[in-house]
Amino acid sequence: MFLLMLFMIVSTMVVHSSIIPTPEFKGYDIRTAVFYVVGFLVVLGMSLIDYRDLLKYSAVIYGIGLLLIVLVFFVGAEVNGAKSWFQLPGGLLFQPAELLKIILIIVTARMLGKRKGEPLQFRADIIPASFVVLIPFILVLIQPDLGNAIIYLVVFVGMLWIAGTRYKHVLIGITTVLAVLIIFVTVFNTFNDQIKQTLEEQDRLHWYQRINTFLNPAEASSDDRHQSGYALIAIGTGGLSGDGFMQGELKNNKFIPYPYSDSIFVVIGEEFGFLGSAFVLLMYFYLIYRMLRIAASCHDKRGAYIIIGIATMFIFQVYENIGMMIGLMPITGITLPFISYGGTSLLINMLCIGLIMSIKLHQDKYVIEEIENG
Repeated sequence: MFLLMLFMIVSTMVVHSSIIPTPEFKGYDIRTAVFYVVGFLVVLGMSLIDYRDLLKYSAVIYGIGLLLIVLVFFVGAEVNGAKSWFQLPGGLLFQPAELLKIILIIVTARMLGKRKGEPLQFRADIIPASFVVLIPFILVLIQPDLGNAIIYLVVFVGMLWIAGTRYKHVLIGITTVLAVLIIFVTVFNTFNDQIKQTLEEQDRLHWYQRINTFLNPAEASSDDRHQSGYALIAIGTGGLSGDGFMQGELKNNKFIPYPYSDSIFVVIGEEFGFLGSAFVLLMYFYLIYRMLRIAASCHDKRGAYIIIGIATMFIFQVYENIGMMIGLMPITGITLPFISYGGTSLLINMLCIGLIMSIKLHQDKYVIEEIENG
């Protein structure tokens, strides 16, 4: 809880600094603090619920999640070219794809937990679980929301690994992924102009720009390179200790969009430098460390799988968000957990922490019931 409070302080400060030059986003820092207060209540409420009840009704929860994803196509609001949001009273937005992350973790944990630590069977376990993840993956990809769609796959792979996937299945998976990537890159480069024209006609040119900038940086237009280029410059100017709180200037450049959200690490790097960035990474390290400690002490394999799924999600989001700001990863719409502005993502992250606390608090009940049941 102390670590979450620390994240709240860092997030509110950085969001406040990032919105100074943009009056239209005034109040986002206050909203961040309010979302955190609500988030702490969510953590408390979720920790009091027995996580096994969620596992029991996981099929129903999964159905509700899919229904929300389908409904967003019909009654959702379009934001930044993606129809991924529900418009709520008071100007608030709710993104069901964020909620589906934790739903998929719960459903997958129940399916993989049936083996109770024994090696997974390809037909009986991996294929059914793959279909459960593939359906929302396709629906979210169509929205289009590439960031969350990728997270679904990464989390699923992490849970398969810890649940006891056979090495031959791992080899098949790696070979398949490499083959798909090679085919994708080859097709993209071969039919580059046709793909650009098609996506431009469908008003989805930003997909092409992001992929082309990463795969062919020398051929990409100057506008396409500006976001990643200026992000590197801004982080680099921070040096060892940064320019100082609210003293950063390059973050205000129009080529670094959403400095309060997707590009918030640029603000951290520019204003707090290497030391501030390292401190933030250490916060994440300790958070993941605590998760893994709890997972290692779980008697219920399903609880451990849930925690590993959540930890994998956080690790990938941190790596992808920071990686795309320093040129290691392609630019996607993935935010920095617990720091970027965003009510839905923050509350879902806090819900995840509450679920981990529930697993820790209810392990004794699980052991007692297992003993009573022989």
